[in-house]
Amino acid sequence: MAVTEDNTERLATILGKVRELGPTLRERAPDAERAGRLSDETIADLDATGAFTIGSPAEYGGDELSVRQQLDVVSEVAHWDGSCGWSVWVGASTNWIPAGSGARVVDDVYGCPWVGPRVAGSSHFPASRGRAKRVEGGWVISGGPWTFGSDSLWAPYTNLGCIADDGAGSYLVGVQVPRDALRFLDDWHVAGMRATGSVSIAIKEDELFVPDYRGVDFRHVVGGTLDSGLKGALWKAPSLGWAFSLMAGMSIGIAHGVLERFLECSAGRPIRGTTYKNQLEAPLTHLMLTEVHAKIQSATLMTRANAEETDRLGALAAAGTPADPEYLQLFSARVLAETAYAAKWCAEAIELLQRNSGSTAIMDFEPIQRAWRDARVITLHGALNLEALSENYGRLTAGAEPHKFDGITTLDRFALVAVAKAG
Repeated sequence: MAVTEDNTERLATILGKVRELGPTLRERAPDAERAGRLSDETIADLDATGAFTIGSPAEYGGDELSVRQQLDVVSEVAHWDGSCGWSVWVGASTNWIPAGSGARVVDDVYGCPWVGPRVAGSSHFPASRGRAKRVEGGWVISGGPWTFGSDSLWAPYTNLGCIADDGAGSYLVGVQVPRDALRFLDDWHVAGMRATGSVSIAIKEDELFVPDYRGVDFRHVVGGTLDSGLKGALWKAPSLGWAFSLMAGMSIGIAHGVLERFLECSAGRPIRGTTYKNQLEAPLTHLMLTEVHAKIQSATLMTRANAEETDRLGALAAAGTPADPEYLQLFSARVLAETAYAAKWCAEAIELLQRNSGSTAIMDFEPIQRAWRDARVITLHGALNLEALSENYGRLTAGAEPHKFDGITTLDRFALVAVAKAG
């Protein structure tokens, strides 16, 4: 959507509320880590800032901010706590899944009052253990569990990836399942992003019937071939540009938070093994801070450019003049690779700051050690395999075809539009 005075003011309001809440989020973070999930109180407080409606449809009372504006919100939340930033990122950047599933799913997801994230998804990969079978009037799903169910603890529906086979070969189906049909496994025991509660999910019974419209061939979802009933340009924006620009925003926000904390803690602190009585007066600190700046700034400039280009491409498509499919494919590959680099550079910047923060930086109460772990977890996300993403972008740049694979991050999604329309 175009940036207007109204949503610019709304962005400023949301950012102001997040900054006001920020110290409380940081204070609660150790308890949330021990619990393995954000508290319901924290979810409600984040909801009150507007952070969970930044990517929700205007038709249903959402703010529907531009991707560039959503980026600022995700970064600001992550500045205070990585797990909160993750929850807001997922809640904003996966709105394209219900939107791509058709108008009835959109109405299910956004049509009822709710506190917290509206959207969750899990296991949208060919290796999904979920199975979907067509029956009269709908689907029967079975199998599981579905892994890495970020935001599923708080969302009204979770979109589960299931494999179906009608006799002409297997394909991926996104199935919208209500929260009361799910059970959540206690298996989120991880090195970082501990409070995201990204647990595995199972259905309560061996099999679950869902009506036909809630099970959608995922080629329709990634291809944007179904009418969502939503009018804004956001719903025409490239979904990979949307999701992964915001993901990089998480890394950037965490890194800014650590830099701020380092400067706060280093004033007046001596450097052991030297005659420096104030770490901030030492040339070695100045050199380190410049390297940290270069890494964070490089990530920031790339990410902002990707978010702005995502908005531009959405506006073109909404005007009936979409970009060339080959360019869209190249752009999507670029966003993925650059997000992986942004995550890497920010994690490296944080490691530099931590290494120069003294032994207190390993203590449970110190936000720097938590941010260090959280930032590294982002680099290990299944969609951010730096070497594989670099190869795919390089192949496209060299005029070769990328690797062909199914799932959310497929680069063959634009070719799949024709397949989905014919299906």
